[in-house]
Amino acid sequence: MEEFLNQLVSALKGIWNHRWHALAVTWLVALAGWARVYTLPDDYQSTARVFVDTQSILKPLMQGMTQTRNTELEVDIMSKTLISRPNVERVMRMVDLDVKVKSPREKEELTNELMREIRIAGTSATDIYTISYHNKDPKLVRDVVQSLLAIFLEGSFRGNRGESEKAVQFIDDQIRSYEARLVEAENAVKEFKLRNTMLLPRQGTDYSSQLGASADALGTARLELQEAEQARNAIKAQISGDEPVLGLEAKPADIVNPEIDSRIEALNKNLDLLRMQYTEAHPDIVAGKRLIAQLEARKLAESREKGADADPGRHFSPMLQQLKVALTEADAKVAAMRARVQEYTARHERLLAQSNAIPEIESQLAQLNRDYLINKDNYEKLIAKREAAKLSGELTNTTEMMSFKIIDPPTLPQAPVGPNRPMLYSAVLLAALFGGPAAGLLISQVRPTFLGPAAMRQVTGLNVIGTVALNWTARALAQRRRGHYVLAVAVAALLAAYGGFLATALSRH
Repeated sequence: MEEFLNQLVSALKGIWNHRWHALAVTWLVALAGWARVYTLPDDYQSTARVFVDTQSILKPLMQGMTQTRNTELEVDIMSKTLISRPNVERVMRMVDLDVKVKSPREKEELTNELMREIRIAGTSATDIYTISYHNKDPKLVRDVVQSLLAIFLEGSFRGNRGESEKAVQFIDDQIRSYEARLVEAENAVKEFKLRNTMLLPRQGTDYSSQLGASADALGTARLELQEAEQARNAIKAQISGDEPVLGLEAKPADIVNPEIDSRIEALNKNLDLLRMQYTEAHPDIVAGKRLIAQLEARKLAESREKGADADPGRHFSPMLQQLKVALTEADAKVAAMRARVQEYTARHERLLAQSNAIPEIESQLAQLNRDYLINKDNYEKLIAKREAAKLSGELTNTTEMMSFKIIDPPTLPQAPVGPNRPMLYSAVLLAALFGGPAAGLLISQVRPTFLGPAAMRQVTGLNVIGTVALNWTARALAQRRRGHYVLAVAVAALLAAYGGFLATALSRH
């Protein structure tokens, strides 16, 4: 720490020894810097603020019926692409800047300068956009901002009708194309049906369904034929005296025999009484059941004997004539059923023979119908899209989907916004105040001197035997005091000059 303090004291002494050089450098830096700041051209700025209202009441009302544009995105894109080279060149033509340029290089430089100086600020969250530009010519900045504002407003409405018309024209072309495809598909289906009329499936059925229906009909016809043949055989059996097979044998309960029925009834009552006292394995109950079974078998045997001898003259009775008529009708029905079975068999065999051709035909017909339905669906969708496009175009061109409100129009600036001369003057003063002492310190390092015995002993390594003190005369002291006064006056004059420049800067704003 002591070494640092010694070096600091040494540096301050060196600066003090060369204070006049430091003062000269300070004045030179200050005057040169203030003169440069003073001659800087004034910078004027013009600003315009515009509000973009994209919340139209028609957007939710027409949702689903039309294809409304994303106005928020369009405005955001316009704000980001406003400072493009074509727009800047258009601005140059609008404010007659292109007249001043003499070569393509100057035009390129001027265009790049405009693109750097123009500022667009704002977001889609607030829908307020700010356009600003600064230059040394106040009229130019106003005209440039006014031109940019006009281009920004025109960008929202330019090309809307053209885009709608192009969309409708494109959809019309596609509709004509699909209409031709639809007609071609219809003709293909019609010609295919004419070529394969006999092989095509019926309405709502395919080959598998037809084959299954044919098999079911054939099976039903065969069953009905068997029933008719059995009915005919039963009639023949009655005519020949045999017992017709019409179903199951008659049950004992269905046969009426008063004598045996009374005995069976008595035995059943006795069995009921025995069951109240004994189980089914009791001998009396087992014997009663066996006796009832014997009586029922006897009842059936007597019924058969009576049936066999009931009509001894049946071959000569009217019943026989009715049976013969019925036999004739049964033969006719059997013949009809056989013809039906033969027809159904032929149909089924014909379908089986066409088992390879019909599925292929059905597949081709399904493909033709599929192509036709796809073209028809696309055609109907395009018709609906065309109407929506027309409605969208009319909605866009006849209503205000977004409106622009200029909050602050561009005005002719009366006072410059730059450069910030007070700050620049202050920066120059600080640079001068640091530059002068730095120059004095540099000179002291270039032309070093021993500032005391300690410095001499440290540099040479020799012991200092003694020193000779400076004896100030009255004239030297007076001259020294005058030097101090001049230095103070020079510093005060510097600060006064700074104040004067600062006052002039404040008075220009």
